[in-house]
Amino acid sequence: MNRRDIIDRVIKELQGDLPAVPRPYLLVAERTGVSEEEVISVLNGLREKGMLKRVGAVLRHQKVGYDANAMVVWKVAEEDMDRVGNLMAASPQVSHCYWRETPAGWPYNLFTMVHARSREELQAVIMELSRLSGIDEYRVIESVRELKKTSVQYR
Repeated sequence: MNRRDIIDRVIKELQGDLPAVPRPYLLVAERTGVSEEEVISVLNGLREKGMLKRVGAVLRHQKVGYDANAMVVWKVAEEDMDRVGNLMAASPQVSHCYWRETPAGWPYNLFTMVHARSREELQAVIMELSRLSGIDEYRVIESVRELKKTSVQYR
């Protein structure tokens, strides 16, 4: 098997969810017919070439007891964005934190995804983030239902 075939097999195998086992790349290796070291080498090579940024985990919040989830959008002065963004991103209840350009008429430019076990806990987390950051202009958009969470698929 040539290097291109190995790369193609590893990419195809990694398109879905990684198995929740102590050595997931060993299982990938067994499925692709190469060694675990070769799988890791392929991933390192793709990363070095800028073709792979990261391998990440997707947490299914509701399945682990985080039933209260919300996108909280904050109005943050541009000169204060690094401080506030880093503070928000450091919170264990915040899974995503983005500074975004926004359209005219929408003043909220920092977007955070906040997770909690209850609506009461969610409100307490948001109030604490507001207190710690000093940002009191925000809106809460609570999640109603998760519609899609899938791994990317390449053909």
